[in-house]
Amino acid sequence: MLSWAFPPRTTGGVAAQVAGLSTALANAGHDVVVLTVADRVAELDAKPPAGVRVLRTLIDLPWLPPAEAVTRVASANHAVTKLGNRFTGELEGWVPDVVHGHDWQLGWAADTLACRYDVPFVLTMHGTERVRHGGQLPLGHPTDIHSIEWWLAFQADRLTSPTRFIVEQLVTGFELAADHVVHIPNGIDPDLWRPAGTPTVPTGPRPPLVAAWGRVRYEKGFQVLARAMHELRSRMPDVHSVIAGRGSYLPELQSQVDVEGVSDIVELAGYLDEPGLRALVHRAGCVVIPSLYEPFGIVALEALAAGAPLIVARTGGLAELITGTEAGVTFEPGNPDDLADAIEQVLTNQDFANILVANARELVEHTYAWSAIARTTSTLYDEVTAMGRRSAATR
Repeated sequence: MLSWAFPPRTTGGVAAQVAGLSTALANAGHDVVVLTVADRVAELDAKPPAGVRVLRTLIDLPWLPPAEAVTRVASANHAVTKLGNRFTGELEGWVPDVVHGHDWQLGWAADTLACRYDVPFVLTMHGTERVRHGGQLPLGHPTDIHSIEWWLAFQADRLTSPTRFIVEQLVTGFELAADHVVHIPNGIDPDLWRPAGTPTVPTGPRPPLVAAWGRVRYEKGFQVLARAMHELRSRMPDVHSVIAGRGSYLPELQSQVDVEGVSDIVELAGYLDEPGLRALVHRAGCVVIPSLYEPFGIVALEALAAGAPLIVARTGGLAELITGTEAGVTFEPGNPDDLADAIEQVLTNQDFANILVANARELVEHTYAWSAIARTTSTLYDEVTAMGRRSAATR
């Protein structure tokens, strides 16, 4: 398995999913080796997930400007290809049955190593550059990355994606056969997020705390939550919110909070580690994911597993995750008034909130637990290994 993002270099998003999947596959009896990159020498020997062997490499070409993202990625692919071309030590002689890449960054290396070992190449597209930009590709890096994604879509023997929305975008946007792309959702460890020592059904009114977290970027929509809090304070005097996370949009978000006049009821908490996030969500009255764009939204699964009533924007993978499940409430993306109404409904109607939490628990256990995701992925591996790697002439 190859992934640009992997702990401890990064911990959320794709990194968490690759770590969770690799661990679940190892628990199911598969022999899993992860190839990834490191930013610092100290990361090379970082402790891997239980049962998974992880090989990390520094980008070993000469220093290149950070702004040249595609060039830096090409350099990383050179290093990772060398890493996987000949295994040493306890892995000497080890040969994979499948090469599974994640997103475009290490796609060159994944395709090359699949050819090197003459095994199938599976690629998971967690999102696409076109979708990230709302269907419009600006010139420059987005166009370059889109071209790489297009090429990889045809190089891979099978594509997977965590949402049906992205599956559809891959099929139509890259003109692929429908059976070439498989929907395999992201997963979560319910035990990790489940609150300990609390009753199954809360007995008192929910606290007026609105929690949100994630990377602070414009498309995450935290500015919509700030505007909704301005509307809510006149209806619910005790309501307050904590937004956790770091990112490039944080200064603009702080300005938005100040402009809306809600700096006294909206706390920008910065980075919180996983125990801190779990403590936040366990004491929250509801969790809000106000994204303008979200291919899946692992934060949604974390909130569902943690037992907090969930409110999400009706967009991309979030809408797919919640719509029709009665495990959460949706609102129109970018609409602070609609969001304010949803928050008020959840925080003031205890019976309704309890129904959401009960449905969420069942949804997570039966559909998104890692054991279920590992079984689905194993089935796909069986299918592609039975077919064998396609020849270059058929790609």
